[in-house]
Amino acid sequence: MTGITEDQQRDFEAAAFRRLLRHLRERSDVQNIDLMNLAGFCRNCLSNWYREAAEAEGVALTKDESREIVYGMPYAEWQKLYQTEASQAQKAAFEVNRPKDH
Repeated sequence: MTGITEDQQRDFEAAAFRRLLRHLRERSDVQNIDLMNLAGFCRNCLSNWYREAAEAEGVALTKDESREIVYGMPYAEWQKLYQTEASQAQKAAFEVNRPKDH
């Protein structure tokens, strides 16, 4: 790398993560199953990773709290507003591509 400090690296990673969250919130048309099938992770994975990072630092977050951070609203509300029924093709692809932790 070009000699950035650990603090700068952390700040840049945090900025990139915030931008990813904004992008995913703007692209509510992209379903979690599509993300899973194409990239092997989804919004729920991000919320789990966030919660795990918080817990590693001694900060307890519930599943609902970490999902609200990622979704920008309560998960149940996001589901009502944006989640659609997965097609048979999406479900079949998910079964083939499903990560071991899902």
